[in-house]
Amino acid sequence: KRDNKLTYNRSQVVVSCGAKHSLYNLAQVLFEKGDEVIIPAPYWVSYPAFVLLADATPVILETKEAEEFKVGPAQLENAITKNTKAIILNSPVNPTGFVYSFSELEALADVIVKSGILTISDDIYEKIIYDDVPFFNIINTRDEIKDLTLVVNGVSKTYAMTGWRIGYAAGPEKIISAVSKIQSQNTSNPSSISQKAAVEALTGNQDYIGMMVDEYLTRRNYLVENLNNMGISCMTPQGSFYVFPNVSSLYGSSYMGGKILNSVDLAGYLLDEANVAVVPGVAFGNDDHIRLSYATSIENIKEGVKRIEKAIVNLER
Repeated sequence: KRDNKLTYNRSQVVVSCGAKHSLYNLAQVLFEKGDEVIIPAPYWVSYPAFVLLADATPVILETKEAEEFKVGPAQLENAITKNTKAIILNSPVNPTGFVYSFSELEALADVIVKSGILTISDDIYEKIIYDDVPFFNIINTRDEIKDLTLVVNGVSKTYAMTGWRIGYAAGPEKIISAVSKIQSQNTSNPSSISQKAAVEALTGNQDYIGMMVDEYLTRRNYLVENLNNMGISCMTPQGSFYVFPNVSSLYGSSYMGGKILNSVDLAGYLLDEANVAVVPGVAFGNDDHIRLSYATSIENIKEGVKRIEKAIVNLER
């Protein structure tokens, strides 16, 4: 309510062992064999797995880099069938870092309300946004969509509490009650110590978040500028702490003992040649890209950039 003007009573919220836990539990409650779940790509690697573990079918919607990797209303409407149960939306998006605007969410909401499908809104990066870009939850666009939306969040990213494992889901009471029943059998309650710490984080002084985001901004700008300077096309993310550069121009390159044909090959080469770990884009549903995280010190980022550039120079192209 404080951050996004969303109001729920206690029976409409469940606290879990992380946002990931909430997403998994929601999938177990909502999906079954024969259901289709729409997932825009690039996507967080776990979304399709959650759907498959519930015996449902992930329907991947390819998005375009020129359109900031965002799904549009026409594309969504064309993907909806009689078997469609839900869409999973993430903003800011992991791995691209782009943020859906109010008008973009509003257009999607029109399609969602018309079709009656559910929305799972993963808002875990909501506070890590740059350049005065505003954050909106899809519920902010129209009242009718609230009963069709499950909001998932947690303290891992904003408050740097990944190991404390506290997340939460909010939505219609009937669904949240079912999630609570499942959770009571698979994990019971999250750690009471972690819950106390999360309350302090959520209700305490929030000023440091801005300081943290300012530091991320410095790291983002350095990484984006230097990747582009070395010939790797990298769009500027609006949020999260990842960049998702297009590395397809390097495909076909050779090095002693191998050839780079895809994002997995490139990730392996950078790990072996430069001792730099990146995540292959194919894991996110887009093989032309890799993901780099700047959730580390600027010193580490500078050293990593230096190593990547040297490794790329050594490629035979």
